[in-house]
Amino acid sequence: MSNVALNEKIPNNVNLSSDKRLQRALEQWQPEFLSWWNDMGPEGFQTKDVYLRTAISVDPKGWAHFDYVKMPDYRWGIFLADPVPNRTIGFGDDFGKPAWQEVPGEHRNTLRRLIVTQGDTEPASVEQQRRLGQTCPSLYDLRNLFQVNVEEGRHLWAMVYLLHSYFGRDGREEAEELLHRRSGDSDKPRILGAFNEPCTDWLSFFMFTTFTDRDGKYQLLAFAESGFDPLSRTCRFMLTEEAHHMFVGETGIARVIARTVQLMKEGKDPRAEGAIDLEMIQRYLNFWYSVSLDLFGSEISTNAANFFGAGIKGRAKEESFEDHLAIDGTYAMDVYEDDKLVRKEIALRSAMNEVLRDAYVEDCQKALNRWNKHLAGMDFAFTLPSRRFHRAQGLFAGKNFSPDGREITEAEFQAHHDEWLPSDADRTYVKSLMVNPVITPGHFANWIAPPPRGINDQAIDFEYVRYNEG
Repeated sequence: MSNVALNEKIPNNVNLSSDKRLQRALEQWQPEFLSWWNDMGPEGFQTKDVYLRTAISVDPKGWAHFDYVKMPDYRWGIFLADPVPNRTIGFGDDFGKPAWQEVPGEHRNTLRRLIVTQGDTEPASVEQQRRLGQTCPSLYDLRNLFQVNVEEGRHLWAMVYLLHSYFGRDGREEAEELLHRRSGDSDKPRILGAFNEPCTDWLSFFMFTTFTDRDGKYQLLAFAESGFDPLSRTCRFMLTEEAHHMFVGETGIARVIARTVQLMKEGKDPRAEGAIDLEMIQRYLNFWYSVSLDLFGSEISTNAANFFGAGIKGRAKEESFEDHLAIDGTYAMDVYEDDKLVRKEIALRSAMNEVLRDAYVEDCQKALNRWNKHLAGMDFAFTLPSRRFHRAQGLFAGKNFSPDGREITEAEFQAHHDEWLPSDADRTYVKSLMVNPVITPGHFANWIAPPPRGINDQAIDFEYVRYNEG
């Protein structure tokens, strides 16, 4: 087990004090990060005491500590999973060779670009969610939002550590730029599209943490396989925290569904009672699922093939595959030939984005299966739209498809747009439910059911955020 320095200015388990130059560089970046946090973090809550968990170790049996913390005082640390002795590269052309402890010169630019892209998503989501606290449905949910926010901040620290440690001046400049881009800014937007989408209501937040953070899980799983061992170790520990983010989203939507179903079983119209009808939930699902699919990139990708061949980015749970070279394998997918979709065998390495997307889709379906259990006996079930639907990246971008995957005309798509995706009226209605925050301990907004249990064995009416202090 690695030694953990919790009392240093930057908590870490990477022996930071042994590298004074790196330590000084990160300590100089720290106030810039705090300045960004105060400008772009949760608006109006920086002085509140929040019941947060803080990473203090990488020991699975006790890696986190729960207590009240003011968010700017959160101990954003650098934690890497403990090294695997004699770890070797698990895929690609260098399969079986020792994992790299330093960046190979030939992969320097590629690794830096991938780390920057991953790092850019972390502050982006904090920016997207910065005003949600002002319309929270309960103190329980408010605390969960802030937990997600501070951990996204810690994940930014994880990527910045890699940039500073292994990429010299270029890495330091990239770390500064991570604090200068802004979600949705027309001049300096975040790198990936989904992280520029507005997330200004809680239904969107729960969908984001269900679907977009689930994409993050699969990107981290792919990086956890990397031959660059520091990146692998970093992502393996980030996965520990990421699981909570999907829990927040999936259980949040489940509670919205439970409240709606409760009203329906009482013979009431959910909309008339100030809840969210099932059809609207499906439209939000269609939107956030489809924009999250784009995050995996093109179905056929030379970059993905090169990342795999180089041993930089693998498949999720690479050990579950028999062929770790993927030189001769193929993958069957629908592609366009003469403007028609035909089934073709594609070289497996070129289809690695799609392989990762397959695992993601399967995982999303499991979430929907759990949601649909709330609908037992009802004439409704949530469904994932076709992966061709509403795409802005890859083979299906620029074309129109129905949720069941039929190619249709632009006019037909527009005619059904408000049946398949959230309309302006939907967004206005959802926001109308969330005008005022619900801040009495144990109370919940009318549109969402209480959770079955509290956080860290606390009661549901625990004061998760001391709202009136500070």
